[in-house]
Amino acid sequence: MDRIARIDSFTTRDVGFVRVTMEDGAEGWGQVSTYHADITCTVLHRQVAPWVLGRDATDLDDLMDWVTEREHKFPGSYLRRAMGGVDTAIWDMRGKRAGLPVASLIGGQPGRVRAYASSMRRDITPEDEAERLTRLAGEHGYTAFKVRAGSEVGRDRDEWPGRTEAVIPAIRRALPEADLLIDANSCYSVPRAIEVGRMLEDNGFCHYEEPCPYWDLDATKAVTDALDIDVTGGEQDCQLSTWKRMIDMRAVDVVQPDIMYLGGLSRTLRVARMAEAAGLPVTPHCANLSMVTLFTLHLMRAIPNAGRYLEFAIEGPEYYPWQYDLFTASPYRIEDGHAILSDAPGWGVEINPEWLSRAEARSSAWPQDAAHWPGEEG
Repeated sequence: MDRIARIDSFTTRDVGFVRVTMEDGAEGWGQVSTYHADITCTVLHRQVAPWVLGRDATDLDDLMDWVTEREHKFPGSYLRRAMGGVDTAIWDMRGKRAGLPVASLIGGQPGRVRAYASSMRRDITPEDEAERLTRLAGEHGYTAFKVRAGSEVGRDRDEWPGRTEAVIPAIRRALPEADLLIDANSCYSVPRAIEVGRMLEDNGFCHYEEPCPYWDLDATKAVTDALDIDVTGGEQDCQLSTWKRMIDMRAVDVVQPDIMYLGGLSRTLRVARMAEAAGLPVTPHCANLSMVTLFTLHLMRAIPNAGRYLEFAIEGPEYYPWQYDLFTASPYRIEDGHAILSDAPGWGVEINPEWLSRAEARSSAWPQDAAHWPGEEG
């Protein structure tokens, strides 16, 4: 038995780290999803901890299913974001016990993964976007880049009139040999999505992300069927049943789970196996430099159907001020357009004690005076 004795969370509004302690004292660190992490940590202690404390964590798939079943009236994102904190902390604990990186525990090994420079901005002119991506290519050797089309869940509206029509050729002119990706963030109806997709094809783009509202799989499939460019999606989807339907109907050409939105590494591995059986690549969403990109780097070094590159956010402190000073030493560096995964045990990172000291702390523990652990006879 490998039972969970204690769960500690340390959170700000934006970032929440989780420490799980086992019955034998072994510890691991993970993370709940970013964005309203303080709310997610409340969910963690109220709706996840009661179902996992004192239980055997040997079979994480079963444990996460147990939480899902116990909280069946809450099938949505917050529960999954909270579950991911426990899951990722247990993987770290396992790696540290074994003296191995998590990637090695799931069939991979340390090494390099090609990265694409991922822009998050729509408030930037096409000319300025082209200039900064060209500069990053020179500084870090990136050979793949993602920009933004339309406006976020924009009902066919552009961020400003004509921006999409301008940014597509501008980026291609600036980076004539690069792999170019674009993200519409659920902006378009099917006709407009296809119209933009034709422009992308004419300019040699290779990846068209979330063209239609992500919840409308039939609309996305219509765009996928109409275009030659790879249509991709899935970052927001947190239900395994939705993933099964998406993959079975081949709504997309490339699947993009987010480890934190989906509920942790274990559930993401299940999606990756579904995609592998269908012959689909996995290019996860990981759009900031908290632990999610590190989790994804381990995943990409292990699964056989990993996509062509790792998403790597390029925004600075003016955009994501909360993603800095999280670790004692940053696990992120790009060399010749590749991210590097070390051979350090677990996730290979240490949370900054100064950050932890400023965060809101909360604990849940299996009662020391309990007559027995869950599942044992009284």
